Amino acid sequence: MKDFLVKEIQPNSYFTKPVYLDKAFIITAPEVPFNDEMISVLDKWSFKSVFSEGTPGSDYSGSEPDGKSSETSETIGLSQQTDSDKLTKAEELYSTFVAFVENLFVRLAVSDELNEKAVTEKIKEIVDYVKEDRRFLMRVLKNIEPAPGKNYLATHSVCSTIIAVIIGTYLKLPNYRLIELGVAALLHEVGMLKLPSNIYLSQRALTPPEQKMILAHPIYGFNMLKSFNFSLPICLSALEHHERENGTGYPRKLSSDKISMFSKIIAVACSYEALSSKRPHKEAKDGYTGMLELLKNEGKQYDDTIVRALVLSLSIYPIGLYVLLSNGKKGQVVDVNPENPRFPVVQVFGEFTPDGKIKMMQTEPNVLTIVRPLNRSEIDN
Repeated sequence: MKDFLVKEIQPNSYFTKPVYLDKAFIITAPEVPFNDEMISVLDKWSFKSVFSEGTPGSDYSGSEPDGKSSETSETIGLSQQTDSDKLTKAEELYSTFVAFVENLFVRLAVSDELNEKAVTEKIKEIVDYVKEDRRFLMRVLKNIEPAPGKNYLATHSVCSTIIAVIIGTYLKLPNYRLIELGVAALLHEVGMLKLPSNIYLSQRALTPPEQKMILAHPIYGFNMLKSFNFSLPICLSALEHHERENGTGYPRKLSSDKISMFSKIIAVACSYEALSSKRPHKEAKDGYTGMLELLKNEGKQYDDTIVRALVLSLSIYPIGLYVLLSNGKKGQVVDVNPENPRFPVVQVFGEFTPDGKIKMMQTEPNVLTIVRPLNRSEIDN
């Protein structure tokens, strides 16, 4: 694979092969131009070079020089019964976790009760599962649609916790710190429970007084957790998860090294969860778009190390993403490839093996690649 200096690549060039970041993750495919926006993002991240087996040109060639066809890619020999069992287990784990958090928040709001031991034990279970097999849990998260009128504070806390633990695992935090991080992520929004639910669940634009009330929830959360004698890192996570690296956050406008590590991790996990999840007032963005927005890091809001950890642990094409393949087929990313995370396993829609099983394809360089992500409307058409 050859390296290309970003400053020497002509804007809107088309590479004949996919272009990669750090020789690991795809930046753009042959069908997508290497545009000014991408050059700007790479410059902000101080990436001087990108990597590709192809060459840049002014026009899209529409063919692979080596003449290989993606149709020659063989169906992966996966144990689909085992995968089905694991997916069912992940769905059950997610459902019980959400139910646990909903009950936890109700008891906290109504009776001012918070069982620290129960929370810690639940987070231990989540940490163990993430370490064992996070990919099925990520598929469940991607496919969850919030029920109409449902309090999404619990699902936001659950999803943010899982993503934060995944980031912490990538950062190689020791187990006791992973558990502490998970507890912090789960409880980071408890200050919202001190506000009227019609405000933080509102589907309308908030009034200025209501906005001021929302801005107070980190302080409420810090005081609540402190009263229950949680550790300082957990309390600070509730206080600082809306602080930003450039000092534009709240409530104290902290910047950079003044923000605690757990708060930095939770800020990135929450932002990615919010970008890729449906809310009463907005539609969800696909995981790929969410990743690119965080990579841009407009205004340097987030810690670059944490954003990089998110991208490298979930990849540019997260599990659950709908994609268009280079053979013209549509599918969904269902698994990572541990030996080469650039080329995930994709479930091909509407295709089955001769014995009637769902067709799974391993994407491969020069054989079968992802062209671009798809949204739900493109899948339905």
